Amino acid sequence: MELANIEKLVEKYENAETTLQEEAILKNYFTKEDVAPHLQEYSYMFTYFATTKDETYTKTIKLEPKKSKKRNFKWLSVAASIVLLFSIFIGQQEYQEYKQRKEAQRIYAEVSKGLQLLSTNLKKGEQAVAQLYIHEKTVNNALK
Repeated sequence: MELANIEKLVEKYENAETTLQEEAILKNYFTKEDVAPHLQEYSYMFTYFATTKDETYTKTIKLEPKKSKKRNFKWLSVAASIVLLFSIFIGQQEYQEYKQRKEAQRIYAEVSKGLQLLSTNLKKGEQAVAQLYIHEKTVNNALK
């Protein structure tokens, strides 16, 4: 009967449903020498709990403030802000140069178009003058 009761308590212990009194019963059972073979693994766990309960940490913990990391983070944020402002300044200059190049390309295209029209009209005029010279030559030859 006691073994069946212990098995039920172990199942409740695994499901985290035991009370403090039931856990004390389990602790007493598993710290004894005569534990059922199929429950031997729980014996190791409860003896470990019993032995480590009395252990204490004897070293002192040194609590030193770590202000340097906070200071580094402050300087890091200041440096990041400076880099951001510098990149915006450089980016704005590059954008202005880009706009000037685009405007120069547009003006160049317009001037080229105008000069092309002028060249076409000059060629027409040159052809007309050439025909006039041919006509004048023909008239001079006919008059002689």
